[in-house]
Amino acid sequence: MAGAGFDVLPGQLGENVTTAGLDLLALPTGTLLRLGADAVVEVTGLRNPCLQIDNFQDGLLKQVVGRDERGELIRRAGIMGVVLTGGVVRPGDPVGVELPAGPHRPLERV
Repeated sequence: MAGAGFDVLPGQLGENVTTAGLDLLALPTGTLLRLGADAVVEVTGLRNPCLQIDNFQDGLLKQVVGRDERGELIRRAGIMGVVLTGGVVRPGDPVGVELPAGPHRPLERV
């Protein structure tokens, strides 16, 4: 976002957890994310941004929604999940990725 001129800090768009170095959008449905020592979150789908995101910063929706070379809608606003096991999660904690048994289903909007 910064490269496109937007100033968005972690948590300002409702995120509960932010990550770095993980291609979250490429994970299949049912992936388990192990956060810190105890927390486990099951990935359920793609976050579906709406026009309200432009209330935060005008033009932001166009940055997180686009089309691929086939004209398919691409959402880049993060993922959604359900907490399976709670726990304390702190900045810098490791995030483990456990893929579900195949065949894998790509994430869809929720």
